[in-house]
Amino acid sequence: MLANKECQAALEVLQESPLYDCRCKRGMKKELQCLQIYWSIHLGLTEGEEFYEASPYEPVTSRLSDIFRLASIFSGTGADPVVSTKSNHCLDAAKACNLNDNCKKLRSSYISICNRETVSMERCNRRKCHKALRQFFDRVPSEYTYRMLFCSCQDQACAERRRQTILPSCSYEDKEKPNCLDLRGLCRMDHLCRSRLADFHANCRASYRTLTSCPADNYQACLGSYAGMIGFDMTPNYVDSSPTSIVVSPWCSCRGSGNMEEECEKFLRDFTENPCLRNAIQAFGNGTDVNMSPKNPSFQATQVPRVEKTPSLPDDLSDSTSLGTSVITTCTSVQEQGLKANNSKELSLCFTELTTNIMPGSKKVVKPNSGPSRARLSAALTVLPVLMLTLAL
Repeated sequence: MLANKECQAALEVLQESPLYDCRCKRGMKKELQCLQIYWSIHLGLTEGEEFYEASPYEPVTSRLSDIFRLASIFSGTGADPVVSTKSNHCLDAAKACNLNDNCKKLRSSYISICNRETVSMERCNRRKCHKALRQFFDRVPSEYTYRMLFCSCQDQACAERRRQTILPSCSYEDKEKPNCLDLRGLCRMDHLCRSRLADFHANCRASYRTLTSCPADNYQACLGSYAGMIGFDMTPNYVDSSPTSIVVSPWCSCRGSGNMEEECEKFLRDFTENPCLRNAIQAFGNGTDVNMSPKNPSFQATQVPRVEKTPSLPDDLSDSTSLGTSVITTCTSVQEQGLKANNSKELSLCFTELTTNIMPGSKKVVKPNSGPSRARLSAALTVLPVLMLTLAL
C-alpha cells in the first residue's frame, strides 16, 4: 500500500485525525466492522508484521476485585483446610453455571456442538464449536466463566476437569501440531483472531517492572485477554492435568522453524513460560487480587486528601467508593472541557471543590481563592442579625 504515493498521503492525513486513535470494545454489536476499520488504517502504516502489535481494544482499567473475593469464598481460602483440600472447585464452578439460566444455556450449547460427531472423518465441526465457545465466553459474565477456566485444584481429577472445560478434543487438539509462526500467520489473516492475539500480548506480556509481572499490575486485563482467544485458531489451553504446575499453550510447536526458530520459541514462551499469566491464574484461583492490597494503591490521582474531624457522611455515601466515583466524574468533566488534568492546577481545584462540597465545614481543604470569599461570608453573618431585628420590628 505504501508504494502508492496517493495512498500514503491519505494515510498520513488519517494519522492526524481522531479516527487514528479510535478503539473498539470487545463484544460490541459491530465489533468486526470496527476492527476492520482499525486494521485498514494501522496495517497500512507498518512496513511489515511486528512481533507485538498494539491492541485495537479499549484498555481495561477496572479491577474486578469482587470476583477475586468471590473466588476466594468458593475456593475455600481461609476456610477449613481439610474441607478445602477435598473440594473439587472446578466441579463447583460447573454447578454454579447450571444455576444461571444464561450460563447453563450457552454452556450446554457448546458442549453439544463440540461433542457432536460428523459424517466425515472429523469427530466434530471445529468451526461451529469455536463459534459456540466464543458466544459462551463473550456473553456469559466472567464471574462464571473465570471460575470454570481458572479454578484452583488440589488433585489430578480436578485439573483434568479444568483442562476439559473447552472440549479440547474438538476445539484445541489436532492430528499434528502446526508450526507456531504458521499458526500466528493464519490467525493474523482474520481480523478478530488478530485483534484478540494483539490484546493478549498487550495485557499479558511479562513486565519485570511491576510487582505481579503484569502490565500495570492488572490481572483482570490479562485473564480477559486470555479468555478472549478461546474459539479461534490460536485457542490456548492447559497442556496437562497437573494440579501443581500451570502451563498453557496454543496447539503448536516450533518444529520446522528453520532460521526463525528463535522467534518461534519467543512467541511460544509468551504462553508456556509467562509469569504474568501464571500469576494471574493462580491469584484468581486463590482469590487474591494484588490490587486489594492497601500498600499498593492503583490510582494515586483519584485519592482524596484525608480530612480529620469532619461530619459523618450521609448513609447513601460510602467513605471510599462514592468519593472515588465522584472524583472520577468531576475530573472527567474537567477533561471533557479540554483541560489537562494530570499534575495541573485544574486537577487540584477539582479535588478541592469536590471535598469542600461533600464535607461542609472542613478546614483542612481550602480553595486557593477562598480568602476573600470567607471574608465576605463573615461580613454577611455579621449583618444578618441586624436585618432580622429590623424585620421583627
